[in-house]
Order: sequence, then structure tokens, then C-alpha cells
Amino acid sequence: MSNAVLQSRSSSGPARPALRKHALLALMVGTAGLSALFFIVRPVLPAAWSTPGSPELYLTGVLGALLCLAPFAFSIAKRSGRADSPPAWFIAHVAAATVGVALLVVHSGLHVRRPPALLLAGGVFLVVQGAWARVWLAHRIAGVFGGRYAAIIGTGGVDKERLRTLIDAKTALLTRLDREAQEALFSPALSHWCRHPLLSLRYVRLAKAESALVGRHGAVSPVLAHWRTLHIAVAFLFLAGLAVHVITVTFFAGYVADGGPIDWWHLAAWGAP
Repeated sequence: MSNAVLQSRSSSGPARPALRKHALLALMVGTAGLSALFFIVRPVLPAAWSTPGSPELYLTGVLGALLCLAPFAFSIAKRSGRADSPPAWFIAHVAAATVGVALLVVHSGLHVRRPPALLLAGGVFLVVQGAWARVWLAHRIAGVFGGRYAAIIGTGGVDKERLRTLIDAKTALLTRLDREAQEALFSPALSHWCRHPLLSLRYVRLAKAESALVGRHGAVSPVLAHWRTLHIAVAFLFLAGLAVHVITVTFFAGYVADGGPIDWWHLAAWGAP
């Protein structure tokens, strides 16, 4: 996409919401500070705030888990084409995830010697890595699309014939997937995967082949190329771990309590010693 197209797009319509770096850092520092303050004052709070499974900490965990689901709602909305304002969804997903993970830290009571600590570590990693990508990687990503990518293609660093073949194949496939879409901007949405899963898979493979063709010539660094893949992979592991934790404390409360009292809401106490 040319700079002229980008400029024309940016100059038309109302200003889009944006997550500024300083606002993101303030959110993270403020959330971390409030979490640390909670553990500082916890000794003078009612005993329930120090008792694992108490109603207070249980509800804190429920709220934190619900907030941590916001990024997955954002992903579904974006891929289904129902996100009217993707930047606003993105801001909501960052804010909800940051606050949600902080609430999970409070919910854990810093009892980090049991398996749920891995889930907590995954959530913290996602928040920190996402903030790092927004603060440090954003300008580097913009530089790739605004300069180096085009420069590499323009100087003959890429097999142009092979690149043209891939683009032509993508364009032909796109007429069967979505006649209204533009090849340079298209990415299969959830609706495309549901209606044409095999065609969508073929398109994604062609797009990856195109990226690999350019990437082999150093268009992007490994960090830029793989940070998002790692973020998504850890996010789905986090989602799976969260589901396992909810199922375990709800149906296998006896196993979780390990012979101790079961103070939280549950449906079954399977697994008691």
C-alpha cells in the first residue's frame, strides 16, 4: 500500500482512538502499583482477603477471568468483521487484560507453588509482551511497511516473477472467497473460514509463501516476524489453562483443597484424598 493511500485514509473521517505509549505505561504502572499496595495492606484487612477460596477472593478471580476473556472477544469480533472500531476494541482488550491479570494476581494470594501459578505467569507474560510490542516494536513495524519492505522489492532483492505468480494466485483465489475484497488488504475473516475453509486455508498458505519470499531477504527481523505468533500461542495456552482451572475448582474441589476446607462455590468435590 502506498504512502499516498495511507495519508488519504488517515485524513478522511473522524479521528480514530489510539492507545498512546504514555497512557499504556501509566495503566501498567498504576495497576501494578495498586496490586502491590493490596499486598502491603493485606495484613490489616479482614482475614477473608488472605484465605484462599474465600468469597472475596473467589469473586475477584471470577471478575479477573471475565476481563481476561475480552482479548478473545476482540479477536472474534475482528475476524468476523463485526468490530466497527478495531482501535477501540484493541484499547479495550489491552485495558481489560491488564486489569484482569492484576485481579488474578490478587485472587492467587501469591500462592505460587501450585500449577495455577503457570497460568498466572502466562497472563503476566502476555501483558508485558503486549506492552513491549506496543511501546518498542510499533515504530519498527511501521518502518518495515513504510520503507524497507518496499525498498527490498524495488531494488530487486526478491524474485519478482515468483512474487507476481503468488500475487496472481492470491487474486484468482480471492474472486472465489470475496469478490469485493482487495488482495493487498485482505485477510480471511471468521465468516470466510466458516463458508470456505479449504479456500481460506489455501489463501493463507499463499500469503505465508509471499511473506517467506520477502522475509528470506531480510525484510523483517525474527523478533518482528514471530512476536505476534508467540503472543497468540501463549494466549490460547492461557485460555486453555483458564478453562482447566475453572473446571477443576468447580468439579474437583476435593482435589484442589487436598484435604483442607472447601470455602469456594463448587458443584462437586471429586478427587478428595
